[in-house]
Amino acid sequence: MVRLFVAIDLPAQVRARLGGLGAGVPGARWVDPEQIHLTLRFIGEVDGVVFEDVRLALGAVRAPRFEIMLEGVGHFGDRRRVRALWAGVAPGAPLNRLAGQIETALVGAGCAPEGRKFKAHVTLARLRGAPVARVADFLAGNALFQAGPIAVDRFQLYSSRLSDRGPSYRLEASYELTEAPQTPNLLSADSTRLT
Repeated sequence: MVRLFVAIDLPAQVRARLGGLGAGVPGARWVDPEQIHLTLRFIGEVDGVVFEDVRLALGAVRAPRFEIMLEGVGHFGDRRRVRALWAGVAPGAPLNRLAGQIETALVGAGCAPEGRKFKAHVTLARLRGAPVARVADFLAGNALFQAGPIAVDRFQLYSSRLSDRGPSYRLEASYELTEAPQTPNLLSADSTRLT
């Protein structure tokens, strides 16, 4: 079994800026800047057959290149129990269309439909027992955060392995955004391109 998700990688300078927000909230497990990304769809654990179906189905996604803007911060959870902090993504039809096409491709490949509406965000931290006042200070202090425009010319399929130190990600395939169907660029364990 392999645990999969689909994401958009962010440029190193944007990841560094987002990583720089990571302080001031006790109980926060901040995402390593190297692993910061915009998740388009969490797939979960699949077997090898479904993995191959997913990889091929994503290669049929056709979408043009576009740009996104990151703006503001927010949280998941309620006021008494905040579960995660995130940077927001400005609403945009191209990003929502891409997420919708990926959802359609994944359901066609045998994945269960996503039960939640797509909410574009970049996870910054997962929280456990964080003081509400410190979370409020973080949100107020970073409310005007902005980064971009960020060019989006591809999306990626990642596998994820969980450990005591948090998740580690492995790039499984990369898909260029074009108007024509495509074959993914596959990566081996040593990150050498396969064709």
